[in-house]
Amino acid sequence: MPLSANNPDRKSWLHVDKNSDFPIQNIPFGVFLTRDDIITIGTRIGDTAIDLGALHQLGYFEGIPLTDDIFLQDTLNDFIADGRKTWRAVRNRIAEIFDAENKTLKDNNKHKEIVLFRLDEIEMKLPVHVGDYTDFYSSIEHATNVGTMFRDPDNALLPNWLHIPVGYHGRSSSIIPSGIPIHRPQGQTLPDNATEPIFGPSKLVDFELEMAFITTDANDLGEPIPIAEAEEYIFGLVLLNDWSARDIQKWEYVPLGPFLAKNFASSISPWIVTLDALEPYKVEGPKPIKPQLEYLQYIGKKSYDINLEVSIQPKGANETVVSKSNFKYMYWNMAQQLAHHTVNGCPVNSGDMMGSGTISGSTEDSYGSMLELTWKGEKPLKMRDGTERKFINDNDTVIMRGYCEKEGTRIGFGEVSTKLLPVYKKK
Repeated sequence: MPLSANNPDRKSWLHVDKNSDFPIQNIPFGVFLTRDDIITIGTRIGDTAIDLGALHQLGYFEGIPLTDDIFLQDTLNDFIADGRKTWRAVRNRIAEIFDAENKTLKDNNKHKEIVLFRLDEIEMKLPVHVGDYTDFYSSIEHATNVGTMFRDPDNALLPNWLHIPVGYHGRSSSIIPSGIPIHRPQGQTLPDNATEPIFGPSKLVDFELEMAFITTDANDLGEPIPIAEAEEYIFGLVLLNDWSARDIQKWEYVPLGPFLAKNFASSISPWIVTLDALEPYKVEGPKPIKPQLEYLQYIGKKSYDINLEVSIQPKGANETVVSKSNFKYMYWNMAQQLAHHTVNGCPVNSGDMMGSGTISGSTEDSYGSMLELTWKGEKPLKMRDGTERKFINDNDTVIMRGYCEKEGTRIGFGEVSTKLLPVYKKK
């Protein structure tokens, strides 16, 4: 089925600002609460939210095999489980309905009143029920920086790093959408020069600039996914702020990996941008430094040119951009991550989320965490209001944004914005 929704010449009869992340060529998917307190699955063009449940009930998806309630749910899981053929048909149809030359809905004021919402009339929700969450560690620049700080600089990468996409299984209960504040976590830490741990608030709360991909039902128990097929099972991507408490992490992570330092919160952008929409922005990835095993070898372009930035906004002040990076820097791409994840027969389900790992570039201003940007706090960053940051302060808001741009067409993710509140106190 052709990707007609990606036609760069297509215009919409809905208003779209010149630099909008959501032109008619994007058509992301999300879940929102309407002005009538109804949860629905929807999409967005410009600054207009579109109720796909209402659109379906009004007959606009006629000819596409969809169940009556496919968009009347509080998650995208069932829609994602229908597979790429359905995603593509629905996205193409939405592009047709809102094409500037199509007057079917444009001239039907009654239907428009039911289907269209201003952004201030809706409340975005978590787009999927995340059954399982995996976080990778796939930026060679980030892994080298962290290895240099905490181990021997001459052996910054562990011996396995250039052979496998390193990852760990996280938790899904504290994955939240943009706009939900979090509390400073508490836990055990080992102060400098101490021999025994203490309990208290983390003093080194950090962001991690990541992206995450959402999968569909992909394989049975025991069945690996070949790397050539891996992208067929990836629905789309979101921005991910995978929060970290560095002092808790330093004490607890050996020998098994992150636990309390990572499971207190992970924030994602609410609109899932499909892999189909990102197709024009595929690029070559980094060349392997060492030969990779056959199941990780691929043909063609598997990386994506997605510009990323992170800002910190102190309470009552303007935000300061602290990092500019790009998803194309990742040493291990999504197809390799999914192929490796399932090579032992691990089944993948609709709505599973897989984080890229911190995305750092080769320059100091492209690092994807405060740990790297301030080099363990040794080089504080100055904010626009004159204050300094070694890590994230209480009441700071961390904002991440991402977009692709090529030949005048921009496809973006909006933002994921999260405020860090003080330690939780029971009312």
